[in-house]
Order: sequence, then C-alpha cells, then structure tokens
Amino acid sequence: MTEYGTYRLSTIEKLWANAVGCVLCFTVIWLMYRHSIIALAATPVGLLYPRYYAKALCRKRREKLRLQFKDALHALSSLLSAGRSVENAFMTLENDLVLLIGDTRSDLIIELKAIANRLKNGEQLEACLRDFAKRSDLEELKSFADVIGICKRAGGDLVEVVRKTSQLIGEKLEVELEVSVLISQKKFESRIMMGMPFAFVGILGFMAADYMQPLHQGMGIVLLTVCILLLMGCSWWMSRIMDIKL
Repeated sequence: MTEYGTYRLSTIEKLWANAVGCVLCFTVIWLMYRHSIIALAATPVGLLYPRYYAKALCRKRREKLRLQFKDALHALSSLLSAGRSVENAFMTLENDLVLLIGDTRSDLIIELKAIANRLKNGEQLEACLRDFAKRSDLEELKSFADVIGICKRAGGDLVEVVRKTSQLIGEKLEVELEVSVLISQKKFESRIMMGMPFAFVGILGFMAADYMQPLHQGMGIVLLTVCILLLMGCSWWMSRIMDIKL
C-alpha cells in the first residue's frame, strides 16, 4: 500500500524535473551575469530540483487526501444516520464516495476498497483504520482511528459517537481549508517578491546593457554573487515562515 509520507518520482517525472531545473538555473544565472561559462557551471544546481518537486507532489497528494477524507466523513455520517452499522457503512462507503469525488482511481477510493476487502476477510475495522492512518500521517485520520478503537474496546453507542466525531472532524477540516486559502495567497505573493529582483536585473540587462555592464566584470561579479546568495537565503527563510502546519 502507498506510503503517503514520501513520493517516488517516476523516470519520466525525474527526467522532466531535472530538465526544468537545469534550464531554469541556466536561464536565471545567464540573465544575471551574462556569462555563458558561469551559467553552465551553475547549471548542475538544477539537479536539486527533483527533490523539491517530489516534496511538492507529496504535499499535494496528502492535501488532496485530506479534502477527500472530509467528503468521506460527510458520506459516512449520512450512512450512519440511515441506520447502518459502522462496518456495513465502510463496506458501502466507496460507492457513495465515487459519486462525490468522481474519480474511481483516487487514493482514498483505493484505500476504501482495501478496507472493504480486509473487512470481508474478517479483519477488525480499527486495525484497518490504524494502518491507513499510520501510512497517511494525517492527524484527522489518526483521531478517527483512535475513536473507533476506543469505542470498540469500551463499548457505548458506536454509531452516535462516530457520527459526532465525523461531524467535528469535518468542521475542523473546513476551517483549516479556509485558512489554507489565505496562506496560499501569501505564498504566491512571496514568490512574486522573490522573483522580481531577478526579473528586474534581467530586464535592465536587455534595455540598459551599458548601465549594467559594471556588474558583469571585476568586483561587479562578486557583488552580484553576494546579492544572489542573500536573495536565496531570504527566499529560504520566507518559505520557512510560510510553511505553517495546520
């Protein structure tokens, strides 16, 4: 089963990421220095881009899983309110969720199919959910799995507890979604701010080449290198600030 904490790039994805990283690195350095040799020497730095690309895809996959889990909780609450048992609701949850998601090959649909098959083979629901929660590393899934396990051991109205828990987790995810929209806006603004100096220097290099000529020789190259390193450090620090865990 899929480990959602990591993402393995396919061969095509890795080649594409390497090509994009090297071309982008060569273009940026050439626009700044206007020296092909310096740009070629800095091109291998673009080989680090696949690692960043894999992390971005992993983050995107886990976020998509969280959003689909919210829809699954709403569907599960409806099934429980209709009088189904928890196990029976999970057995039929896949069919209802396909209508909401519209993607039969999504990660959550595949996981629900696996849970349904394991239930048919006599495995306990809480064990299936704990395994899924451990691989997904999502706090909401871990909380939901813990609730199922506690209710199974301690007894009580399992259907009502699961229904209330599903409602609370769903409301929590909706609030976090609103906050993540605001954070995404600020992340986009920060990327624009960090890209503007490079774009500004590149435009000046085309429109006022004589004015920028001192930066392309002697101490100008050293000064430009220091400025680029400072901008990279600022970009790294800004990305750390924007990396807010909800």
